[in-house]
Amino acid sequence: MVRASNCHAFLPNSVLVSDDEHRGEESAGGLEPYIAALCLAAILWRLAGAYLLHVPEAATRWPLLIAIVAGGAPLVYNLARRVVKGEFGSDLLAGLSIVTSIVLGEYLAGAVIVLMLSGGESVEAFATRRASSVLNALAGRMPHIAHRRTDSGIADVNLNDVRPGDLLEVFPHENCPVDGTVVEGHGTMDESYLTGEPWLIHKAPGTTVISGAINGEANLTIRVDQPASDSRYARIVRVMREAELRRPRFRRVADRLGAWYTVFALAIAIVGWIAGGSPQRFLAVLVIATPCPLLLAIPVAIIGAISVAASRAIIIKDPAMLERVGGCRTMILDKTGTLTHGKPALTEVVCGSGIDRRRAIQLAASLEQYSKHPLAASILGAAHEQGIELLPVSAISEQAGRGLSGDVAGTSVEITGRSKLAGARPDVAAMLPPPAGGMESILVAGGEYGATFRFRDAPRADSRSFVRHLAPKHGVNRTMLLSGDRESEVRYLAGEVGITEAHAGQSPEEKLEMVKREAAKAPTMFLGDGINDAPAMQAATVGIAFGQNSDVTAEAADAVILEPSLRKVDELIHIGSRMKRIALESAVGGMVLSIAGMLVAAAGYLPPVSGAVAQEIIDLAAVLNAVRVALPGKYLLSDED
Repeated sequence: MVRASNCHAFLPNSVLVSDDEHRGEESAGGLEPYIAALCLAAILWRLAGAYLLHVPEAATRWPLLIAIVAGGAPLVYNLARRVVKGEFGSDLLAGLSIVTSIVLGEYLAGAVIVLMLSGGESVEAFATRRASSVLNALAGRMPHIAHRRTDSGIADVNLNDVRPGDLLEVFPHENCPVDGTVVEGHGTMDESYLTGEPWLIHKAPGTTVISGAINGEANLTIRVDQPASDSRYARIVRVMREAELRRPRFRRVADRLGAWYTVFALAIAIVGWIAGGSPQRFLAVLVIATPCPLLLAIPVAIIGAISVAASRAIIIKDPAMLERVGGCRTMILDKTGTLTHGKPALTEVVCGSGIDRRRAIQLAASLEQYSKHPLAASILGAAHEQGIELLPVSAISEQAGRGLSGDVAGTSVEITGRSKLAGARPDVAAMLPPPAGGMESILVAGGEYGATFRFRDAPRADSRSFVRHLAPKHGVNRTMLLSGDRESEVRYLAGEVGITEAHAGQSPEEKLEMVKREAAKAPTMFLGDGINDAPAMQAATVGIAFGQNSDVTAEAADAVILEPSLRKVDELIHIGSRMKRIALESAVGGMVLSIAGMLVAAAGYLPPVSGAVAQEIIDLAAVLNAVRVALPGKYLLSDED
């Protein structure tokens, strides 16, 4: 498997060649099984003729020569073109091996070389299919037809014809074709393929659905929220394809090393020829001097890592980040939506005289059920948890800058902010407790001060353990919290999760400058929710967009964590570190064995035919070892290391 075109088969060539050239390579690649069959038949005929049938040698040599020419001519032709352009790569070894075998009359060795070149394609294809099975499955699940509701009934339409606002029917056990909102029906959907969590999510009118989720037993009617081409599933598939087309830095290093390795191998071959006075030694060195362990193992390992990450709800946009992610020594984290849920929770109720906590929550929740303010859900949640019955409400009014007001079971109720209350009712504002960290809203009931509701954006359950294990498990020397939020909130969260270095009130421009400074000092990872964090992500050594609200098509992020869990970031670091380790051990180990074989061949102890067989064994071992990256295991979790 010396031929570079074969060795490059793992990574699509769209970034290197035009579509026409790529189609031409694919067409040529389709002949490989036939060339391999021809070579195998010629080799078997040669062996049978010599040792079983005892036919004249000429009758067995011609088929070998035909097989060599048929398989080697395309390679030699392409090699000649590159030599004219001044390009000298690893192809040179393969071309010289074939030409030398013909010149020296070593047809059997030449046929074995061509057989291994063409037969190796099958091994490579198998490894690629195994490593990228998750990617193929993801693309294969993409729906193409939608059931659109019309005045005359249900019509099946092409997914590209679906428009926002259309009503679609999602039948039982079907894949949801688009992102949308349920308008009729109650049921469940399995989103595990996208989120990694093996739970059925209940769906009812008003709840959102995501493309690619599998519907349960009930029929659901959904309203299309965005074009199918912009749906979450379509974006994921698009990003996966883009990831496969990226040419990682690992691979460019492989190309450069392959060129130097070619010079080194030729030097050994020439020395062996001169020292032994036998051109057969020159040929033997060339046939075993393959850089394919370097060229094959790395792409196989990269694709395997991408597939494992995809199965864990992690989308790798830039495969080269897999090499960098394990080497980051500074971790910079955004606050809202990353270390926290982005959903403030009610933490304290400070009641005025004449009203208790339960009554205050009841009045506030009864009114807040008609509000879309972010804090309303927290008060309603507290009422639900405590089993507080909501009261009838009338005369509801919510004016910008004035808060929410209404009549709750005969009591005038207003929910507003401290500054607004101070401007409108300074007498009531004078009764408020001193300000504290976090967010708050004020309840005024019957014209009197009722209560102060205080909220915190609580950290994720795994935030503290994630921060704590970064240094011992991943070698992170500095962990920083970077947020545009208020100082009190940022300091509170930093203390909760165990971060000592925190920066509050940071604008996107300030975040960018800080990330640039840190990335210049040490490899830096920036983790944010993808909203307003794009500049910082792009400046970091590795930028990761976090959570379901992230736009997976954002060019800034190197990877996207679809499931809002910091555990997935830990898994990503492990995947990248393991990929790098296995790729290097496969490539370096294979090349060390090849060099050892070259020295043995140069000394005259390894004939050309045996060298070709030994070369294939080395290549196969390197590829199979690299395929291990695609096998998930306990290495994904730090607590199981």
